[in-house]
Amino acid sequence: MKSKIAFDIKDITLSEKGRLKIEWASQSMPVLKQINERFKREKPLKGIKISACLHVTTETAFLMEVLKNGGAEIALCASNPLSTQDDVAASLVEHTGISVYAIKGEDNKTYYSHIESVLKIKPNITMDDGADLVSVLHKTKKELIKNIIGGTEETTTGVIRLKSMAKNKVLQYPIIAVNDANTKHMFDNRYGTGQSTIDGIIRATNRLLAGSIFVVSGYGWCGKGLALRAKGMGARVIVTEVDPLKALEAVMDGYEVMPMFEAAKIGDIFCTVTGNTSVIREEHFRVMKDGAIVSNSGHFNVEIDLEGLKRLSKMVRRIRDFVDEYTLKDGRKINILGEGRLINLASAEGHPSSVMDMSFANQALSVEYLVKNGKKLKKEVYPVPPEIDNKIAELKLKSMGIKIDNLTKEQKKYLDSWEEGT
Repeated sequence: MKSKIAFDIKDITLSEKGRLKIEWASQSMPVLKQINERFKREKPLKGIKISACLHVTTETAFLMEVLKNGGAEIALCASNPLSTQDDVAASLVEHTGISVYAIKGEDNKTYYSHIESVLKIKPNITMDDGADLVSVLHKTKKELIKNIIGGTEETTTGVIRLKSMAKNKVLQYPIIAVNDANTKHMFDNRYGTGQSTIDGIIRATNRLLAGSIFVVSGYGWCGKGLALRAKGMGARVIVTEVDPLKALEAVMDGYEVMPMFEAAKIGDIFCTVTGNTSVIREEHFRVMKDGAIVSNSGHFNVEIDLEGLKRLSKMVRRIRDFVDEYTLKDGRKINILGEGRLINLASAEGHPSSVMDMSFANQALSVEYLVKNGKKLKKEVYPVPPEIDNKIAELKLKSMGIKIDNLTKEQKKYLDSWEEGT
């Protein structure tokens, strides 16, 4: 055991199982592997302290190893009470010597105490998934901000929060929105969320999707991926939206589009992926079918109004792992998956490692960029530099054995000119 480091995990004896799972995941992360080899040689993060608040999964573990190999000192906590893989947390402590504060199923008080624990190293870089770490820093740990060069943010919900902070002039250091990189949201959000959410719903319920009416709330990149995969499993997909352009896109993609109140009357399975609050509310529960299944794959557990559901209910019981059965006063039953939290991480293992390869390559290279350039940046939310985004796409294609064309001199000249027409 790495007794010299501080940690709070479930069981250190799970470490060997976690080590094997991390090894398995890293085999499908060739881009991050290439970055790892360079980081080992160059040590671009030497002397840098990183406080990270991320889902403690196998893919995250490999990212932590890469950052440590680059010279960083790291403290990691969970960005969701139900997303931690306890064996992975144990392996990071035992085999990598990284301070981890994460226990699957931890209560809210423990969750926030773990965030405070990772800040004890007085970080130079923050790494967030949902912006809870940044929020705590700005609310109660302002004295630590003077040490910080910059931060990164992994998910849509976090970017929304951080842009609001920047707009209101309260953000105190620059943040790179990793989520907004093309090699992140176009692949992680769409293909990763699509597959892992379906995986989580099926693991929790063991219900057949084929022939069911599957309601996807929100048609951003995550919603697009989820609708695509549900349709591929044979479900009849309905999309609900508040954005007319996204609603129109869903129609053009072949889905039924209607208000949630109408979808609530006919849906069998519901999943919210909006990043907003109270998307499925009391008035929707009132008209749902007996036995409806309701889940969320947005970052926070606010998309489903569980308090409203409780007011309508006379009894709640856990009928199987990750399924809470609410019996309404009229006798109908509504099933909530994963306590309304991210179902792809609550009952499953999150995104496949091959898609997280690009997301976490963005994280690693963005941290390196901040170390080199952070002091020149304003207190704003920045996109991932295009050269990093494009390089990751090139490396991913190369790892897949795929070649593409290059522009000829004539084509480059044509694209740079305005004189030539028909």
